[in-house]
Amino acid sequence: MLRTILERLPTSVSSNLQELRLRQERPLCLRCIQDEFFVTHDGRVTRNPREAYFITKSDIEKIFLNLTRSSVYTLDEELRSGFITISGGHRVGFTGEAVLQNGKVKSLKNISSLNIRISREIKGCADLVLPLIIDIHLNTVYHTLIISPPGCGKTTLLRDIVRQISNGIQSMGFRGVNVGLVDERSEIAACYNGQPQNDVGLRTDVLDRCPKAEGMYMLVRSMAPHVIATDELGRAEDIAAVEEVLNAGIKLITTVHGIDLDDIKKRPVIDRLLRKTLFNRIIILSSTKSVGTVEDVLDGSNGKSLLEKGKRGDKKL
Repeated sequence: MLRTILERLPTSVSSNLQELRLRQERPLCLRCIQDEFFVTHDGRVTRNPREAYFITKSDIEKIFLNLTRSSVYTLDEELRSGFITISGGHRVGFTGEAVLQNGKVKSLKNISSLNIRISREIKGCADLVLPLIIDIHLNTVYHTLIISPPGCGKTTLLRDIVRQISNGIQSMGFRGVNVGLVDERSEIAACYNGQPQNDVGLRTDVLDRCPKAEGMYMLVRSMAPHVIATDELGRAEDIAAVEEVLNAGIKLITTVHGIDLDDIKKRPVIDRLLRKTLFNRIIILSSTKSVGTVEDVLDGSNGKSLLEKGKRGDKKL
């Protein structure tokens, strides 16, 4: 039933689909770019939840069973992490009743919600910022921090930066460099069976589903990267690993959730990094005009804007 409904979706909706939200005994919900709809029994989109198809327990069970059967990870690993990545790079998150052991989540049971996130690459979305974060004379990149609220394109931008600096940028005369990518939540490279489903470049080595701090240490010791990239700094151990990377002479490109500089300075571990002016470039994203609006690119040493005034807030991912 559910498959038939989704196959009837208008192309204008399916081509822009970002998330499918399936919640037991609640309406089927879709999120597209800056919009959200419910879906009826015959595949029409509607704003009225009462008209929508309501997800059954059987729907959840069938989808979850099919997903876990095709996964390379054990069911215990999947249930503990709360998500899996499937072929094509799409990620499925799930919730239910937590099973605890020694105060920590061991597994989940009675799965009641699924969030299917559609993986989409936007090649070339980093074109505006790349000239500002690359030192062409030394054929290297600056230590770069991307600030963005959730859902505003930071992972998409990071992926394209990694792809382009890994491949090399002929138009800039930039030769490709080795990149080590720590993809803790399988969102950047979206590995399946260890193979990136997204294009992250010819010279990129990926540590999939690996904790950020541990992954950064591993890459420093074993892979001799020129650049290390990772997503969503936040924990104290992440910051210690960042300092280790910088001390090793490796360039770093990473992201953090936030609205702007003032916002992220409220978090002590991030403020510690900013006070040391470890980042040479700071990119700020928003959704003021649309998802992925580049609000500004700052010089990390003095906070001055590097974007021409006419370009601020105009470029979208």
